[in-house]
Amino acid sequence: MSPINAKGSCLCGKVKYQITGHMGIFQYCHCSRCRKFTGSAHAANLFVSPQNFSWIAGEDQVGRFEPEGTKHFATCFCRNCGSSLPWLAKSGRTVIIPAGTLDTRIDLKPFQNVFWDSRATWYEEVCELPKYAELP
Repeated sequence: MSPINAKGSCLCGKVKYQITGHMGIFQYCHCSRCRKFTGSAHAANLFVSPQNFSWIAGEDQVGRFEPEGTKHFATCFCRNCGSSLPWLAKSGRTVIIPAGTLDTRIDLKPFQNVFWDSRATWYEEVCELPKYAELP
């Protein structure tokens, strides 16, 4: 795996971050916490080492929520626009990057689904649904 240099941001652009070095896992997570946090069927998460992650703007705008009783899970978000943002796992060993916040194109693709048995009952595989270039 070759090293990358990628940047990301929140919706309003006040918070920006950078990833350098090697990426770790890229996966879809279907757990109820990720579904609640993203408001979607699953999260698309990249995992990087903390030394490969840095805030480059707006770190003071980053809010954090740590649900009680979770071993690793926390969330971060922009205090201005509410966008999901990267978060340091409670263990301190991994930064989880919501892939949708990336501004830089990366060549990595997700390679697994985790917590599949917890997926939303209404979830349908995207490849089985009609596709439109714009609103139909």
